[in-house]
Amino acid sequence: MSIYLILDNEIHDHEAYDRYKTAVKPMVEAAGGEYLTRDGQVDVMAGDWAPSRVVIFKWPNQSALEAFMSSEEYQPWKTLRESVTTTKTLVRVVGEGHVE
Repeated sequence: MSIYLILDNEIHDHEAYDRYKTAVKPMVEAAGGEYLTRDGQVDVMAGDWAPSRVVIFKWPNQSALEAFMSSEEYQPWKTLRESVTTTKTLVRVVGEGHVE
């Protein structure tokens, strides 16, 4: 089952966040993650949600996501991201061929 991780990042230090993005992208990909989008160009179709920067990842399964998030290599970058952003996070599990 695929895992979709959706983040809304409000960035407080763009220079530090740029370092984070550059360093983490190859780590995500090496761990089996795939970026579906990561930018601030969002058009809200309904409601009053005003996201800052939306990042959507696809992971092959929960284990791959958890292994990445807890990896020793990622921890200093996670700490940096948490110090320079305010993040809202959603996770969606989708079984093969399952669409709602």
